[in-house]
Amino acid sequence: MKVALLSFALVAGQLAIPVSDSIPQLNVESLCRATTDIDNSMGLTRAQSFDDCMRDEMTAKQKTIGLWATSPASVRDECEGEASTGDSQSYVDLLTCIQMSNLANAESSPPPLRGASKNRNRN
Repeated sequence: MKVALLSFALVAGQLAIPVSDSIPQLNVESLCRATTDIDNSMGLTRAQSFDDCMRDEMTAKQKTIGLWATSPASVRDECEGEASTGDSQSYVDLLTCIQMSNLANAESSPPPLRGASKNRNRN
């Protein structure tokens, strides 16, 4: 009996995925409903429809999946927090945050120096 429980615990432990290793599940429907309602109440002639909003969010989600695994955990955690704050959860916000963080990190890494070296011409 103990062996079976131990085996189950080992298998179950291997199946567990840390939360930060998978893209967060965001409730974008409420954001899209609210956006559509606000646009309509303002009388905008080019108000975004619920379907267009959802399409934008799902496109951003697909793009985020590709970047998620290659982004540092600190970026994922920060961006997840920003994208899921309050009632306005958004994959567009999540994607934008990751892209901006990755761009900032790439620009902050200086290129390798290629200057003169006193050992360059030594044989």
